[in-house]
Amino acid sequence: MANARDTVRVWDPAQRILHWGLVISVALAWWAGEGRLALHVRVGYVALAIVVARIALGLFGSRHARFSDFVFGPPAVLGYAKRVAAGREERHLGHNPLGGWMVLLLLACLAVVCVSGFLYTTDAFWGVEWVEEMHRASAWTLVALIAAHVAGVVFTSIRHRENLVAAMFSGRKRSATRGDD
Repeated sequence: MANARDTVRVWDPAQRILHWGLVISVALAWWAGEGRLALHVRVGYVALAIVVARIALGLFGSRHARFSDFVFGPPAVLGYAKRVAAGREERHLGHNPLGGWMVLLLLACLAVVCVSGFLYTTDAFWGVEWVEEMHRASAWTLVALIAAHVAGVVFTSIRHRENLVAAMFSGRKRSATRGDD
């Protein structure tokens, strides 16, 4: 990464705390599984609270946290995907158009995982097969989305020669130069 003079703040502290909080809570819930059900349920509630907070941040947060900054319509996303395939995509300070949709998919999937998990703990839905199936299917979908997200981060980090994981810790990225942003 460039030296501090050549970087700009992109990810605010709230966004980074929520991001890493989700990473930790999802990892803990996965590790806990059914064998440590009390922990699994507790971190599921934490993950749901973080999803709600991240949605609020997406509506009212700082520039690069707001959905309006990175959620583009299908024509823009398809155009960006074509430029990626051709090796000519532009660099974005915030999320790129594909990354923006990944954020939405991850949040939506996490919401389904958490709500179905909550429903399964209630008297009304305890033992109801479709609720358990929804929880399991959405959890495995989440695993696939996480794998795609990590692959996208690695790909973009290599392609644009910047460490996006480090940026999500520091909040800073290389400034927009040479026409990129």
